[in-house]
Amino acid sequence: MTYALVPVRLLDLDSFAHATGLHPEVVRRLVALGVLEAVRDSRGEWCLPLSQVAVAARVRRLRAGLSLNYASLGLVIDLLDRIAELESALRAVHEAGGERKWIRTG
Repeated sequence: MTYALVPVRLLDLDSFAHATGLHPEVVRRLVALGVLEAVRDSRGEWCLPLSQVAVAARVRRLRAGLSLNYASLGLVIDLLDRIAELESALRAVHEAGGERKWIRTG
């Protein structure tokens, strides 16, 4: 179990939708697809952490720029995050003076 060191600010569904410019039904769909993370409050209503506003902005950019459907957004975001991780690891190896070792497959 983990505990937050500072309180996490949550937005209710309507406030989140207003802040991001997304329709509440689109927000619900993105939560169902696992693209956005949400929690339920004591009344059972969806609440989203303030950090998810940036994720929603990324979703809007990808959807507008690449004409992706909502179902594919999760996969594309995961792949982009993985590429960023690999580039960061490669940069760290290069800065440490290590050599790049390429592995040929197939």
